[in-house]
Amino acid sequence: MTTPTPRPGVLDIEPYVGGLHSVDGVERVIVLASNETPLGPSPKAIAAYEADSRKLHRYPDGHASDLRAAIGQRFGCDATRIVCGAGSDEVLQILMRAYAGPGDEVLYSRHGFSIYPIFARGVGATPVAAPEKVLTADVDALLSKVTDRTRLVFLANPNNPTGSYLPVDELQRLRDGLRDDILLVIDSAYAEYVTRNDYTAGNDFVDRHDNVVMTRTFSKIFGLAALRLGWAYCPGEIADVLNRLRGPFNVNAAAQVAGIAAIEDTQHTDASLQHNDIWLPWLTTALGGLGLTAHPSVGNFVLVQFGDIAQASDAYQFLLRKGIITRMMGSYDLPDCLRISVGLEDEMKALTDALAEHLGRS
Repeated sequence: MTTPTPRPGVLDIEPYVGGLHSVDGVERVIVLASNETPLGPSPKAIAAYEADSRKLHRYPDGHASDLRAAIGQRFGCDATRIVCGAGSDEVLQILMRAYAGPGDEVLYSRHGFSIYPIFARGVGATPVAAPEKVLTADVDALLSKVTDRTRLVFLANPNNPTGSYLPVDELQRLRDGLRDDILLVIDSAYAEYVTRNDYTAGNDFVDRHDNVVMTRTFSKIFGLAALRLGWAYCPGEIADVLNRLRGPFNVNAAAQVAGIAAIEDTQHTDASLQHNDIWLPWLTTALGGLGLTAHPSVGNFVLVQFGDIAQASDAYQFLLRKGIITRMMGSYDLPDCLRISVGLEDEMKALTDALAEHLGRS
């Protein structure tokens, strides 16, 4: 007797594993593993979510029309070319399904978001990683990996987990070096945290080019990770393709109303950015003072490099016993590193005190 067999290659995929949110036997846990905003969601988003709970028997708007209009107004995008999804990862997956398959190649930067190769293998395509330069995407390396089989290029900008980014001129050089039939996907999940003058989230690239898509998320600065909400800004023809493939009600009603309230509450997102602007450099400096290498970051997290894999693992386990959850980076080919999210003031001080104790520097 036989059982159904998945397509070749599916069982070779290493499943994505998210960060922990609890520790056995620890009552108060400090979660610094998943780059969530420490200030939480907007109170207005919570109120909108609670108010919508009386309508759980109704289907959501399958077009997310009001949400797309609010996104367009906030970010200066044409709402007709916005496609919403259950997290930006759903939009990334639909793009992969639409434009890649067996025999195709999907290009990404070596330390880019680990979901890219997972999704590529899921459609039977071959993921191709280009080497980086000083933990930053290297345009020349990416272009050198382009072949006749390349169909998509994924670039997280800023990049998770390294915290680095490509400035606008390098991003333009990457796009100009690609064939017109290659889709460049700019994953701008952390765009709201970047305050550099030479950075663009990618809206302008989408408006100028027919082969560029920008994706964004509500999971980071907007604090709606639990609701799974993201979106893509696309050329019209690509938006049409995504709308043909996505589920008919892929964004739930609560996510839609909370998302609208979240992006309209600019006071709350401004407070989240101000908090990050204070505690990101504080954390970077404090980690450096402990003799650790804290790589420069424009996101809401820091990549911390230890002397070797064992030291990173020992630090992770010590912090875990203290109830402090960070993220190991082996799945990103950075096994001697931990990624640490920016938290509240007391959480940052608890983290650095614990690391000082572990390193014998207290």
